[in-house]
Amino acid sequence: MAGFAELPYRLTAAAENVGTRVARGSLADLRPMPRVQIDAGPQGSLYRYETADTADGLPILLVPPLAAPAMAFDLRRGCSLIEHLVTGDRRPYLVDYGNIAFADRHLGIEFWIKEVLPRAITAVSGDAGGAPVHVVGWCLGGIFSLLAAADRPDLPIASLTAVASPFDVTAVPLVAPLRPLANLTGGSLGTVAYRVLGGAPRWMVRRAFQLSSVDKFVTKPLAVLQHLDDREWLAQIEAVDRFTANMIAYPGRTMGQLYHRLFRANDLADGKINLDGREIDLAVITVPVLVVAGAGDNIAPERAVARLPELLTGSRQVRFEVAPGGHLGVLTGRAARTTSWPILDEWVRAHDEPRPKKASRKASRKASKRHTAS
Repeated sequence: MAGFAELPYRLTAAAENVGTRVARGSLADLRPMPRVQIDAGPQGSLYRYETADTADGLPILLVPPLAAPAMAFDLRRGCSLIEHLVTGDRRPYLVDYGNIAFADRHLGIEFWIKEVLPRAITAVSGDAGGAPVHVVGWCLGGIFSLLAAADRPDLPIASLTAVASPFDVTAVPLVAPLRPLANLTGGSLGTVAYRVLGGAPRWMVRRAFQLSSVDKFVTKPLAVLQHLDDREWLAQIEAVDRFTANMIAYPGRTMGQLYHRLFRANDLADGKINLDGREIDLAVITVPVLVVAGAGDNIAPERAVARLPELLTGSRQVRFEVAPGGHLGVLTGRAARTTSWPILDEWVRAHDEPRPKKASRKASRKASKRHTAS
């Protein structure tokens, strides 16, 4: 009876939502958080988000994966990790790789590990008065951040956080059945494809992301009808649709390395990878590391992520957490506000010492503004 009594209210709410969507074109508040660019390198623009003068604690650098748009960290108002950090008096920074074109097909994993991320971490530290940096990476962004830290132990890193970063692909249900076929052919089928295409084009990346949750993708029209009265649910779907529509291509060389080294050989399962003749070993990382897995993640399931803490034998503190949500949801889903974000808040607070001096921080901001203006 209670459900029947609520029907008129639900119908009214559904009508209001449909009317608002038709009139305004959107239910979600998709305004990006205000930011300023403080550095620009090849495939690695660096942004600082506007914060109040009371913002304290060490700076936080957010690192997206390749192919996924950096807007993942600023999905929509009310469900934006960047907004959460800013309103919590934190100072977030974001590295954005920009678009990947066919001309970038020569770029490999080592480009991001040895050039883009070290430059971004160093620039954030300099902008914050020489303070060490909390580095937070999502998916491949977490993997790249860890490899960069292992390759350059001298980088000014206060702590590392890897969210939904798989280190054992044999535990990924979407990948495991395909590995025997790929190995049987020596990887030739995949090699031909990414060489001809110059990598993985945007449409292919977008479709792969959609098919990672094929059940939700297929039943989405019915789910929308069932939630027409729930504006928050509809707004989230709208924001995720925009995110998916803005997927970015993988460069050819990087795609080849991911396919042969991570997908076929499962190189990262032992925490070591050889790039340009130099071995990078996660065991040399000494800074604290937080590892977060999504309970409903099909791209990086808990077991694939849980391999990482076992590899960090040199870290002075490793914490492993499982939070609700799928691959994107664990980072910026509606439940993240009360699950994964508080975990991150607690983690960075616990590793904030030594704090930067406010005077030097203000001076660095003035210098950065002069640099930006010029």
